[in-house]
Amino acid sequence: MLDLLADLKPVLTALILPPASPLLVGLAALAGLRRWPRACTWTLALVLALLWLSACGLGARWLQDHVLKPPAALDANARDLLQVSATSPDAVAIVVLGAGRRAQDEALDGASGLTEQGLERLRHGVWLARRMTWPIAYSGGIGWAQREGPSEAQTAARIAREDFGLPLRWTEDRSRDTRENAAATVALLRSAGVRQIVLVTHASHMPRALRAFREAAPDLPVTPAPVARVQPADRPVLDLLPSPAGARDVHNLLRELLGLWVGA
Repeated sequence: MLDLLADLKPVLTALILPPASPLLVGLAALAGLRRWPRACTWTLALVLALLWLSACGLGARWLQDHVLKPPAALDANARDLLQVSATSPDAVAIVVLGAGRRAQDEALDGASGLTEQGLERLRHGVWLARRMTWPIAYSGGIGWAQREGPSEAQTAARIAREDFGLPLRWTEDRSRDTRENAAATVALLRSAGVRQIVLVTHASHMPRALRAFREAAPDLPVTPAPVARVQPADRPVLDLLPSPAGARDVHNLLRELLGLWVGA
């Protein structure tokens, strides 16, 4: 039963989050329109409003700033303080959390690649490592929605070495979700003598990731280094209009809120 629920996890998540959930409610309202015209008309109006807001930058920023409230970026002053407090360079690890891979990418001659989010996280980890001179760990196995092929961590290791010219120190390639990321990575780094973690993931994912790592290692300091916080549009009116970027950001933020709620 647990294996079946795990296999259904990506499907259930997609059905719960927009646009699927408002569309399902809208279809139910259409089916009942003749029997309950007033209630179903109001329901359809609400569904349209929710679909509009769920694709707007304004909705994404409201969810980020007032509901999820991720920590601020790791700025230059915070990085300086971290370097001063570190006992030795080998006692600190920059941990980059995976965000999925692309299997058999034709543009890479059939090799696996990272998703846009995964590549963004890896790039930020490399950027930090070059300024802080701390080694990088990448955590990511084969996700619930994937079946076979190289792990995400193996893919990231190849990209870091070949494209960024900075090999990873550690790869954790068995985890399938954030809790498993934390448990497996903490065990790996403890055995290597790491005593402090700088955690890299998207701002929307950071609250859930921080909770998982602090539960897995309550004695180890974990410093958040979030990337890709949702920013206002250059023209404010664009934040009020639906867009692919707005829909993506709202979807990601709601998924993270759902993960926090169910304890995933």
